[in-house]
Amino acid sequence: MTESKRPFGFWTATALVIGNMIGSGFFALPAQLAPYGFTSVAAWIAAIAGAMVIAWVIAGLSRAMPEATGTLAICVRALGPLPGVLIAWTMWVGVWAANAFIALTAIRYLAVFWPPLAQSSLSLVLAAVGLLWGITLLNLRGARAAGEFQVVTTLVKLVPLVAIVLLLAQLGAKGDLAASAHPHTPFDASQLASAVTLAFFAMVGFECAGVAAERVRDPARTIPRATLTGVGLTGLLYLIACSGIIFAMPQGSVAGANAPVALFVEAFWGHWAGLAVAGFAAIAAIGALNGWVLLQGEVPLGMARAGVIPARIGRTSGRDVPVAALLASSALASVLVLSNVSRDTAAIYDFMLRVTTAATLWFYAGTCLSALVLGVVRPAAAIGLVFALWAIWGAGYEAIGLSLLLMATAIPLYLMRGSAEQAAEEAAIP
Repeated sequence: MTESKRPFGFWTATALVIGNMIGSGFFALPAQLAPYGFTSVAAWIAAIAGAMVIAWVIAGLSRAMPEATGTLAICVRALGPLPGVLIAWTMWVGVWAANAFIALTAIRYLAVFWPPLAQSSLSLVLAAVGLLWGITLLNLRGARAAGEFQVVTTLVKLVPLVAIVLLLAQLGAKGDLAASAHPHTPFDASQLASAVTLAFFAMVGFECAGVAAERVRDPARTIPRATLTGVGLTGLLYLIACSGIIFAMPQGSVAGANAPVALFVEAFWGHWAGLAVAGFAAIAAIGALNGWVLLQGEVPLGMARAGVIPARIGRTSGRDVPVAALLASSALASVLVLSNVSRDTAAIYDFMLRVTTAATLWFYAGTCLSALVLGVVRPAAAIGLVFALWAIWGAGYEAIGLSLLLMATAIPLYLMRGSAEQAAEEAAIP
């Protein structure tokens, strides 16, 4: 494949990994994890460790099969067409469901500067759909344009994270981060799996360089380096920043905040600093949305090229963009956003986090199982598989059930692919 069709080098691939991980999740999770108290710290450590292990498995598969079009194609080769398409399908569902969540979060932060955006549920969801389609149009210009946009937004979104770390260092020097400063819920092992599921949502996206392997130059070398570098840096920032925010303030105030990161900065540095963080949070969410919109087209493209769904779904434009797959994904995400116009925001927020994470974790479990079948980094693959199943269990029965139901919707499409192939073969017989 020519370099024009492999526009992602190490820095762009790393930016894609970090950009997809640092998004709306981090700016919302302090509030979601605050009720868990000290259990949240253990949850972050477990989530980061699990992500690193699974990232190593994905890197190992990329090294072992650099000619593969992506991680999804490797799963199909290892597990067979039907299991492969089911696993890939759940990831695709997780991607466009996350886009619905990210778009809403971005608009909520933008509404800090222009309140009419969130004046009503209708204005909020319409603005989110508009943002989603704006980013979709950017991706229709090609992977290079989306990649360049990702580098810029990743550099910008790191600014508030660095500021938070500096603020935490300042508070630590004054002794304001002592655990005794504010009472917090003690560690509870029975709550760890549920907390890990929430924390892991912020880690989701580290696999994007492996999924988009066709866009990466020298994938056998670049994908492992970009993935492990991105996971390591982002995970460390998450652990420090999110835990610091939770323990620097009263647990109840963080748990009840709509914008916990902005609340934290405003409490110690003033109103204008809080507004600045709200702006950076919006940029972070928009950058994550860009990366995930790119991914929502690459997943069905990889499935079509692997031959597990009808080939017409993988047709690309002159700029090598899977237009139909991209448009269908954004349409489904739009439906999901619009369906929430009359729902309670807090309840759907938590549920969408768990459904998105559970759906994506099925892909991680399938990736680790594929590595076991192929004999690639088997010890890490075994650990990663156990972790993924444990984190899925933490999502709760309702989220697990919905993720399995959405997984099953791939079966008719798979059967259509088989019927199309049979018809083509019969037409070729004289």
